[in-house]
Amino acid sequence: MTEVLLLVVGATLVSAAARRAGVSAPIALVVVGLAVSFLPGVPDYDLDPHLALLVFLPPLIYSDALESSYLNLKANARPIGLLSVGLVLVTTAAVGVVAHAVIPGLSWAVALVLGAILAPTDAVAAVSIARRLGLPRRIVTILVAESIVNDATGMTAFRLTVAVALGGATSLLGGAGEFVLVSCGGVAVGLLLAVPVRRLRRWVSDAVAENAVSLVVPFAAYATAEACHTSGVLAVLAAGLYLGHHSTGLSHEARLQEKATWRLTTCLLEAVVFALIGLQLRPVLGALDASGPAAPLGYAAVVFATVLAVRICWIFPATYLPRRLSARIRERDPSPPWQYPALISWAGIRGVVSLAAAFAVPPDVPGRDLVLFLAFAVVLATLLIQGLTFPLVVRLMGLGEGGQAHEDDLSEAMAQEAAARAAWARVEELVASGADMPPDHVVDRLRSLAEHRRHTAWERLGKEAGARGTETPTAAYRRLRREMVAVERGVFVRLCKEGRIHDEVLRRVMHDLDLEEAALCRD
Repeated sequence: MTEVLLLVVGATLVSAAARRAGVSAPIALVVVGLAVSFLPGVPDYDLDPHLALLVFLPPLIYSDALESSYLNLKANARPIGLLSVGLVLVTTAAVGVVAHAVIPGLSWAVALVLGAILAPTDAVAAVSIARRLGLPRRIVTILVAESIVNDATGMTAFRLTVAVALGGATSLLGGAGEFVLVSCGGVAVGLLLAVPVRRLRRWVSDAVAENAVSLVVPFAAYATAEACHTSGVLAVLAAGLYLGHHSTGLSHEARLQEKATWRLTTCLLEAVVFALIGLQLRPVLGALDASGPAAPLGYAAVVFATVLAVRICWIFPATYLPRRLSARIRERDPSPPWQYPALISWAGIRGVVSLAAAFAVPPDVPGRDLVLFLAFAVVLATLLIQGLTFPLVVRLMGLGEGGQAHEDDLSEAMAQEAAARAAWARVEELVASGADMPPDHVVDRLRSLAEHRRHTAWERLGKEAGARGTETPTAAYRRLRREMVAVERGVFVRLCKEGRIHDEVLRRVMHDLDLEEAALCRD
C-alpha cells in the first residue's frame, strides 16, 4: 500500500511540475521514472498486465470517447480502418519477419507475438501528447480513433500468435473469423450496455448519481465484453461514443460535473501509467540472462526502425492511392497536403497497451524475457524519440490550430447569431401574448443579453482580422466583471468569518460565482 501511495503522489507531483513548466507531462514522467528506478531503496514496480488492461485502459479510452465526435469518426472511417486494421496486421507480419531473420533462435511464432505486441499504437500516449499541440481537427480525430480501435486488432492478433507459440494450431480463415466475431461482439456489448445506462441517467435526474453511474460504465463494459470473449476495448469505445453523443440530454450540472470528473481521472491515471512505464526498466533488465543487454539493444534498434519504416511506407499509399483509384473518393474527400500523412507517420507512439501485452506473454513461451525487453525498448524509443520531437515536427510542417480556430470562430459566430435571434423571438412572442407580463427593465436586460451573445463571436473574428492589441467590448466586460466577482467573493468570505452569514450560504454563493467566473474566463 505504501508503494502504491508513493507512486501516485510522486507521479502527480511530477505531472503538475511538468505542466507548470510547459513540458510534456508523459515524457517527463517516463524520464523521471527511468531515473528513479535505479535509486537505492526504490522497490520494483512490476506491471500487472491484468491490472493495466482493466484499471487503466477502460477509463482512459472512455474519457476520450466521450469527447470524440461520432460524426467525425464516421466521416473518417476509411483512413481509420486502414490504420487500425490494415497497418496493425502489416506491422505484425513485418516485425515478425525481421525479428525472425535478425535474432538467432527466435521462432516464427514468437517473432509474430512480438509483432502483435508492438503493432498497435497506444491511446494514452498518442492522445496525451497530441491534444496539446493544436493539430488540425482531422489529424487529431484519426490519431485518437486509430489508437483506440487498433487495440482490438492488436490484442486479437496477440491472442492468436500466443496460441500458436504455445503449440496451438489456427488457420488464416479461422483467425479472420475470430477477429470479426471479437470486434462485432465488443461493439454490441458496449451498445447494449450504453442504451439502458442512458435511460437510467435521465431517470435518476441527480448530477452526483448520474456521474457515479458514468464512472462505472467503462469498467462494466470492459469486464462484460471480456467475459463474453469479445473486445473489451471496442465495448468501452462504443459505450463512450454513444453516451457522449447523447450527453445533451443530461442536465447542465451533470455535464459540468462529468467533464470535471473525467479530466481529473484522466490526469491522475495518465500520470501513474507513464511513471510505471519508466519504472519498469530495472525489472526488465533484471529478467535478461547474464549476457547483458548489449546484443538485445541492437535487436531493439532494428525492430524500432522496422516499426517506424512500416508505418511511413503504409500511410502515404493508404492516403493517396484510394483517391487515385476512385473518382468518387477524390470528389468527396480531396487529397490532403503531404504534411498530414507525414505527421501521422511520425505519431506512431507505443505505450502501456504494448507493455501490458508483453508482460501478459505466458512464462512457458520460449524467449519471453527477450520479447519483454524488446517490447519495452521499442515503447521507450517511441515515447522519447518520437514524443520529444513531435512538437518540433509540428512546427516545422506549419501545422497549428490557426486556420481551424478561425473556422471554429466563424461557425460559432453564425450559430450564436441564429440562436440569439431565435431566443429573442421567443421572448417577443411571450411578451406579445400578454401572459405574465414582465417589467420593462427585465425585457431590456434580456435584449442586452441576446445582443451580447450575438456580438461576442463576431468580435473575436474582428480582433483576429484587426489590431491584436485592441480590447473588444466583450473582452472589456469580461475583464471588469471578473474584477467585480473577485471583490464580491472577498466580501462573502469576510462576512462568513465575521459570523454574519452561515457556511452553507457561503458555499451556495461561491458556487454561483465560480460558475459565472468559469463562463467569463472562456476565451
